[in-house]
Amino acid sequence: MKKIFSIFIAGLVFIGTANAYQVLSSKELGKNDAKNQNVVVKCTTDTGKVSTQTCSLRRYAKCTGSGQNKSCNGWQAWKDLRNPNKQYSTWQSAASDCCRSKGLR
Repeated sequence: MKKIFSIFIAGLVFIGTANAYQVLSSKELGKNDAKNQNVVVKCTTDTGKVSTQTCSLRRYAKCTGSGQNKSCNGWQAWKDLRNPNKQYSTWQSAASDCCRSKGLR
């Protein structure tokens, strides 16, 4: 999973339907129940210039049970750190929503 995620993030600019992001960093940290993935992107303006505004996105390991019965397998949904109550299936959808909320894309 880590290798696929790294390859996917390797490019600097990703263009969706009407969104563009410049990936500043992508990290996978920790292990077991302390594992998380972080992506920081810069938004772009309507004219296609890179903005100074960023969005920080994160997801944590998905764990069930507790104590010796605790099992961590897979990932929770992505979250925008400025609005952690909202969940996203991909970091791109989280970045899109975050950038749109700032009047960017």
